[in-house]
Amino acid sequence: MKLKKGIPVIDQGDSFGFWGGKFGGNFVPETLKKPIEDLEILFNKLKKDKKFINERDKYFKNWVGSPTRFIKLENLTKHVGGAQIWSKVVSDANGGAHKIYNATVHCLLAKRSGKKVICGDTGAGYAGKMLSMAAKKFGLKCKIFMGAKDIKRQQPNVRAMKKNGAEVIPVYSGSQTLVDAVSECMRYWVANCDKVAMCVGSTVGPAVFVRICGWSTSQISRELKTQLVDEFGSVPKKLKLYNCVGGGSSSFGFWNEFMDYEKKQCEFIGVEAGGPAKSKRHAAPLTYGSKIGILHGAAQYVNQNSDGQIEETESISAGLDYPGISPLHCFLKDTKRARYTAASDEEALRAYKLVTRLERLRPSLEPSHAFSVAIAESKKLSKDTIVVVNSCGDAYKDRGIIERRLGKEYV
Repeated sequence: MKLKKGIPVIDQGDSFGFWGGKFGGNFVPETLKKPIEDLEILFNKLKKDKKFINERDKYFKNWVGSPTRFIKLENLTKHVGGAQIWSKVVSDANGGAHKIYNATVHCLLAKRSGKKVICGDTGAGYAGKMLSMAAKKFGLKCKIFMGAKDIKRQQPNVRAMKKNGAEVIPVYSGSQTLVDAVSECMRYWVANCDKVAMCVGSTVGPAVFVRICGWSTSQISRELKTQLVDEFGSVPKKLKLYNCVGGGSSSFGFWNEFMDYEKKQCEFIGVEAGGPAKSKRHAAPLTYGSKIGILHGAAQYVNQNSDGQIEETESISAGLDYPGISPLHCFLKDTKRARYTAASDEEALRAYKLVTRLERLRPSLEPSHAFSVAIAESKKLSKDTIVVVNSCGDAYKDRGIIERRLGKEYV
């Protein structure tokens, strides 16, 4: 299995939608084969269409707010005493998270295909919030499927979705989290695919959705590459890019433009959700050696029991609380282009406390996992090493959890 240079990773899948011959694919009902094929044809055409790309870029700049900031965390760097710690503050984007890029592109595709309704899944609520915003912007009706457990713990985003006119549909099956929301959303699309477009909120699902999301969020690394050259004169010789990994959309988008650089110069570190310190449950299939299974239409490393049944996960972070992982990340792991590890709930909370105490930055609990590992590893790195953490979401949605776990002073 080998990563090819000069070819976008999203285009390195085979004709059946598999990366490396074993990750991804299209494990879908017969009913969906034609809609997926139609979407694939449309996307393959439009991603090369200059008019469509210009339209996308216009909305990214004038509505999403690109480029987002690239800042040095001076106080945190001084406190740690090792590598220089920087952050790509993607939470500056309209709505507070990276999910806005994928939502915008999906709504543009829906308009081009003549659909008037779009449905989507959400865990942390960001994918749903951004989709509701984009649907409102482009005049589409919107249905969001969300686990009942996540509805309770991510109320600010739920209120935002409803304010934007979206119908939020609670999912009570299974663990009542993201995995169940994705399943229910797909069931709805199976029954209504002739008139409804579907937006998968991360780089998961049938191959075309993985590709669309990866293409959309790569805006993050396009901006970062330009910002690095502006700041340092070239891409630094010792660059480490840390990102939380749930489904894998922000991390893939954060890394994509640097794929062709040697790992010695530009290393990718993905941080999964290790779950509570005293629990055996986690959402880290890459870190803890989960086996390949089928989830939501794609082959991937996924948490499962000895009978092959999908296991429930546990994480303080709703956006990382997913038993599987993008086929793209499985491919990056097996080609050894990216390294994956995990942070526990408690480690993420400690990182959040430190970052918010020292800097004017309020990362959500998802990127707090990445900050945890970046801080720990930066202590052992040289001062000429540039560490960049993607602060891909803001903490507004987590206010209730943070207040309960850390107290009001950290909200």
